[in-house]
Amino acid sequence: MWIGWIEFDLLLGDVHSLKEKRSVLRPLIADLSRRTEAAVAEVADHDLYRRAVVGLAVVASGSSHVRDVLDRAERAVAERPETTLLSTRRGLHSSED
Repeated sequence: MWIGWIEFDLLLGDVHSLKEKRSVLRPLIADLSRRTEAAVAEVADHDLYRRAVVGLAVVASGSSHVRDVLDRAERAVAERPETTLLSTRRGLHSSED
């Protein structure tokens, strides 16, 4: 079993409140979840309205599938015009680690 995760550090565009932040993040999280069939959530910077950290986790039997899902998710986030992708962090672990 392989477990992969990726964390996106995002700068949100023209956002001036936490309510506006939710209106940007909700569709992003839903789209990532739909495209990748992985678990997605905001994982940090909950109280900052122009910054967000979104995490995605996936479990699969092969490492190549996990890498493909993480790559697809990164491309999807980078393509979104309402956010700026500042950085990503990744991890890939085997159940035998």
